[in-house]
Amino acid sequence: MQSTPVNSSHAPPPSGGYSQALDVRGATRWLVISGQIPVDRAGGVPESFAEQADLVWANILAQLDAAGMGVANLVKVTTFLSSRQYADENGEARRRALGGHAPALTVIIAGIYDETWLLEVEAVAAE
Repeated sequence: MQSTPVNSSHAPPPSGGYSQALDVRGATRWLVISGQIPVDRAGGVPESFAEQADLVWANILAQLDAAGMGVANLVKVTTFLSSRQYADENGEARRRALGGHAPALTVIIAGIYDETWLLEVEAVAAE
């Protein structure tokens, strides 16, 4: 599989850590990761946004690993935030998890299923 960023000069450039689109070619396998939540294996939920975001990304990385994939396989990420106030911290957590990889990205401010969760992230990977 090869994924190439597509950032048209006729649209605004991406503003940090994502691509406007990815051209995915030769993919023979897709992995659709359900919304990952900030809950650890024991059922605990961290209090701070940074800890919750790092846990959500650890859960995503665990799903990728279980499927024999890694960060480079991510082609689309959708993040649901409980409040716009977490936008900057969310971007920082995503960059910590993804390094220089820049999948297509959407961030939505929305009510989250459990009020103690400050975010939920779903993803699509391909190889």
